[in-house]
Order: sequence, then C-alpha cells, then structure tokens
Amino acid sequence: MLDEVDRDSAVPIYQQLEDIFTAKITGGEWAPSQRIPSENELNRYYGTSRMTVRGVLTKLTTDGLLTRVPGKGTFVAPEKINAVSPAYRGIREQLEVLGYDISTDLVSIDRGPAPTRVRDRLGLGRDDDVFAIVRLRSVDGKPLSVHRSFVPATLAPTLDTLDVVGEQLCVVLEDAFDLAMHDVAEGLEAVAVADADATLLGLRRGDPALQLTDVISDRVGTTFEYSTIVFRGDRMRLQFDYTRP
Repeated sequence: MLDEVDRDSAVPIYQQLEDIFTAKITGGEWAPSQRIPSENELNRYYGTSRMTVRGVLTKLTTDGLLTRVPGKGTFVAPEKINAVSPAYRGIREQLEVLGYDISTDLVSIDRGPAPTRVRDRLGLGRDDDVFAIVRLRSVDGKPLSVHRSFVPATLAPTLDTLDVVGEQLCVVLEDAFDLAMHDVAEGLEAVAVADADATLLGLRRGDPALQLTDVISDRVGTTFEYSTIVFRGDRMRLQFDYTRP
C-alpha cells in the first residue's frame, strides 16, 4: 500500500488514512508499544485536516490497535496474551506452553476468619478459618496478574506448609488433600484496579483491569476454593469457547 493519500480516489480520505495506519501496525512498521507521530506531524505529512487525523486515531484506539497516554502521546497497543479460562486449563500451564518466561511470587499466605463475601461463597460460618493466598504472576519479567485464593482451613489444614508457588494450587489441593476440581462457577468483569493491586501490577489506582472470579467444588459438591484473578487489561485477553450439548 502506498504511504500517501489519493485525493482523486473514490475512497474517502479518512478511510484511506485508516487503511494506511492499520497497515503500519499490522505490518510492524509501527511496533507494539511504540509511540506514533503526533496528530500535527501526521496532518503535515498527509496534508489532511487535524480533525480527520484525530477521528482516525480515535477509531483505531476504540478498536484496540492504539492506546493514548495523557501527556505522552499515542502508542501502538501492546500485544495481548491469549488464554482460555483457567477452569479449562491453568493460566500458568497455558503461558508455559506458549513459551513465555513465567515467574510467580508469593505475596502472602495467612490463616484467619474469612471476609464476608468469601464466607458466603464458600458456605462457611463466622468462626471458620480460611487460608488466604496472594500471588503475583509475571510474564517475561513484567507483572500480569494478581491471584487471590481462599481455601477452608478444615479442608486443607497444612496448606501453609506446602509449596504453592513452585506448584499450581489446584495440583497441591488435589494431591495433598484430595480436593479435585469438578464444578466451577465463573464470572468475568471489568474493574477499576484498587490500590494494593495497582502497586503489584505497576498500574495507577483506577486503571482498567479484568477480574475473573471462580468458585470451585469437587465431585460430591464440596466447595473448597474461592479465587479472584486480576489481570492487566492491556496485556491479557481471555477466550471462551462453548460447544452446544
């Protein structure tokens, strides 16, 4: 594609610009996370109005190809990591298969009374303890997600003595306590990241993020884990595939 606007073409100028910019992104001339020329620079180069360029950049931002950073400019959106729901296959396992360098840090593991929302999801009483495990997962050295898992202490009494970083938690629960995932109630929502997660993920409070919530039960219906995973929305894309019965 020619890197110029054809004013004699039947194709509108804004569409030509959109096609040119999209080609630069998909072809790698504008690389992921690279700052692109300013509106004024693009306007001068292509000889178009600033409003036309701004409209095209706005559309490409809405489409997820570009991202705007106040005070810094417009950047090509970083490549997102594609994964399916962890209810089907663990996130860590998927990323390792894809060849990413994965690291997990244990932020905390504590035993104590469950918060109300956790108690309700796990069907616990006020005096029932849970293990609260917080882990930070990074991909290629950059924070990707914060994992919070709550497990009833009566079902996994020695959980805090086991390796929940080197091993996937689902594997530890099944091997050590015979708690095997069978049924999962799952929810996905967009959230404004809170202070604690913002610090861990390298974001600002209120930045957009994806939160995945799982309530996990075994074959006999015992609910043994409530978890939330907060993903950086600019780095992660979750895919859900369904087959009709």
